Amino acid sequence: MNNKQQYIAILGAGESGVGAALLAKAKGFVVFVSDKGKIKDKYKKELTENAIEWEEETHSEEKILNMDVVVKSPGIPNRSAFIQKLNSKGKRPIGEIEFAARYTDAKLICITGSNGKTTTTHLMHHVLKSGGLNVEMSGNVGVSFARKIIEDTADYYVLELSSFQLEDMYDFKADISVLLNITPDHLDRYEESMELYGQAKFRITQNQTEKDFFIYNADDKEIQKQLKTHEIKAQLMPFSLIDESVAGGFMNEEQQIITIKNKLTMSIHDLALKGKHNVQNSLAAGIAGRLVELRKESIRESLSDFTNVEHRLEFVAKVNGIEFINDSKATNINATWYALESMNAPTVWIVGGVDKGNDYDELIALVKEKVKAIVCLGKDNEKIKEAFAGVVDTIVETTSPMDAVGYGYQLAKKDETVLLSPACASFDLFENYEDRGQQFKNAVRSL
Repeated sequence: MNNKQQYIAILGAGESGVGAALLAKAKGFVVFVSDKGKIKDKYKKELTENAIEWEEETHSEEKILNMDVVVKSPGIPNRSAFIQKLNSKGKRPIGEIEFAARYTDAKLICITGSNGKTTTTHLMHHVLKSGGLNVEMSGNVGVSFARKIIEDTADYYVLELSSFQLEDMYDFKADISVLLNITPDHLDRYEESMELYGQAKFRITQNQTEKDFFIYNADDKEIQKQLKTHEIKAQLMPFSLIDESVAGGFMNEEQQIITIKNKLTMSIHDLALKGKHNVQNSLAAGIAGRLVELRKESIRESLSDFTNVEHRLEFVAKVNGIEFINDSKATNINATWYALESMNAPTVWIVGGVDKGNDYDELIALVKEKVKAIVCLGKDNEKIKEAFAGVVDTIVETTSPMDAVGYGYQLAKKDETVLLSPACASFDLFENYEDRGQQFKNAVRSL
């Protein structure tokens, strides 16, 4: 691509925007970075050191409208007035993932879904790396894809993609796409429509050809519904926990075994990750491993020795026989449903934070079965108290991880579990879910 004095504007100066700016600079563009909010000091320093022009707390609209290429942060909704203006001038912004993908010939394995995508991305990366492939992981996790493409040393990239990122991808193509599930999340961005949200997720299959593969959850009702309205050219590799006739992989409930493409079988008790949702994640990673022709033995081994992502059903410590589990990454009802579903002992559940329009009714049956006490950790817990008042006898309120852990320790007995799985965002009391999880772990360790 000849970039002789091509001008590029990058909207948003977080990890993805700064990554895109550095890649654009490396490819010979004249780069301008514009952020409507404040730019973090570490990113300002990086942009300045690389002689990249930037502005914060404003968008110089005229200047941006005159650029050859516009890359935007996934956090900026397409319905915002300025994005609409860019579109009307024929300057449709693209995402950082789309921009970066122009500069690599590596194979791209892309994962999306409402829940489980971070775990599955890490697991997939582990399976491929253990199998001896030269693979890196990026997208919605860790270092931005664009930043990785500056050196571009991998043969495979495993990319976690959110629906927000997928919205800004047009010509991008995944070699293997994975769709884990579609459950209500971020509906405020999609006019409260599951259909629009699902369509954003299905963009992961766009541009795929007959040579490519689409791995998906055949048990998910919304996926099944939307499959009927999308023309998918890729080879279909569904996985299922109930239908043993699918092409990709399935579980046999009676024998507690999973079978992955071309008859790789293993006991679910050997899987490193527990809980039904993790059987699904393991099936998806195993199928991808077979599609890139890894040895069965290697896949079996890597599915059994994987260590989970921090803040996702993470074992913290056992204190006097009480197990403490950090699932701070569970920021919606569905993620917490999965966490509660995988609990095997009476559980003290720590829940609360900023509610994203939660409907707690979905959890009532599980809470009845698994939860002995609830500890609220949030500024406003009325909705939680109301939902579970008749279900759980003990409900207490706290505003600090130290107090929440203290109550958990008092309320649980030996061989029971204290689970932090908030089902809510963290911004009322914490910087983000990592901060919440870290403070929880520190509190447990200080018991």
